[in-house]
Amino acid sequence: MDRQLKKKNWTLKRIATIGGIGIFVVFVGYQVLFADRRSRLKVEKDKITISTVSRGVFQEFIPQTGTVEPSRTVYLDAVEGGTIKRVVAESGALLKPGDVILELSNLNREISVLDQESNLTQSINRIRETRLQITQNALRQQESLITIDNALATLKPQYERQKQLFSKQLISKQEFERTEADYLANIKRKEITYQAYRLDSLDRLRQIVQLDQSERKLLQSLENVGKILDNLVVKAPIEGQLTRPQLDVGQSVNPGQRLGQVDVVGSYKVRVEIDEIYLPRISEGLRATTNYAGKDYGLVITYVYPNVQNGRFPVDMNFTGETPSGIRRGLSLRLRIELGQSSEELLLPVGGFYKDTGGNWVYVLEADGNRAVKKSVRLGRKNTEHFEVLEGLKPGDKVITSSYENFGNNEVLVLN
Repeated sequence: MDRQLKKKNWTLKRIATIGGIGIFVVFVGYQVLFADRRSRLKVEKDKITISTVSRGVFQEFIPQTGTVEPSRTVYLDAVEGGTIKRVVAESGALLKPGDVILELSNLNREISVLDQESNLTQSINRIRETRLQITQNALRQQESLITIDNALATLKPQYERQKQLFSKQLISKQEFERTEADYLANIKRKEITYQAYRLDSLDRLRQIVQLDQSERKLLQSLENVGKILDNLVVKAPIEGQLTRPQLDVGQSVNPGQRLGQVDVVGSYKVRVEIDEIYLPRISEGLRATTNYAGKDYGLVITYVYPNVQNGRFPVDMNFTGETPSGIRRGLSLRLRIELGQSSEELLLPVGGFYKDTGGNWVYVLEADGNRAVKKSVRLGRKNTEHFEVLEGLKPGDKVITSSYENFGNNEVLVLN
């Protein structure tokens, strides 16, 4: 007799199916809620550069190349034009002040100088003649006063005697009146002559002062004109070494033409051309260092030139201590010019990453060192070795500092 079997609801197959579905749902839920969905890229560890963030002394500086020049150079420019008559000193010669370098000949200039000297001499002579005439006029006035005084010395006693005699009617009225008229006329004449002499004396003093001033100016001009021909002889203005182009006898020289230069020997400075973007931050007193023959030397900016040409401006720097031995004019030196005071900061080594990120983010290694993740940062000042870290990193962080050019936009780098 057949018996109806009761159907089982939880068969092994059904349990396995439901279990599989449950596991799938849990997996999907985990992926949705917790799984890391960031884009990844596998990178070979030996092909990247990893640097450590650390605290250290930050000194902002700019690398520059300077040229060694003599500390003092005097250029020789022709004051007068002409033809080279004689070349005395050769290029490279060591000179003392006043040593003759070369002589010029200029016949037209020499004739012109002689004419000027003649005209000035004539003007000086006219001034002296005028002064002599003024002096002679003063002497004539003094002579007139002496003559009048002499006449009065005779007429006054004669007048007083005749006045007494006339009062006693011992002489005629006509004789007394003639003597009285002569006496009073000489008194009046003396008064007028003296008044004229006094007024002329005041004017005479002014004229003589003006004549003396004019004569001094003319004499100075005469002396300066005489020195014009001295400019045809080019002499060393200071002690030093002569550098000049090729100059030959008979060669024409124009006024203002550069004939060479004299450099102080044994004392040097460094001329540096700096990009104009640093102009607001460059000033006298900033320091720099250079390495020459394996030894470091210090320098300081002594002068900042105000002119900017082709986007650069020059500065002069002097050595602060010992001057490197063996340097010569024209030698190039690599310099590090400090732009401010040093300070302790959080530092990240410089690398190729900056041109790809602009310093806005970097790849930071996780603790196990197997992955690097993208992280936002904020960088500050930069020198040739380090960036100043302002935000986003801490001491000990390991950062990929080589180029990010091949990493694309991936957020996670898997290192193997």
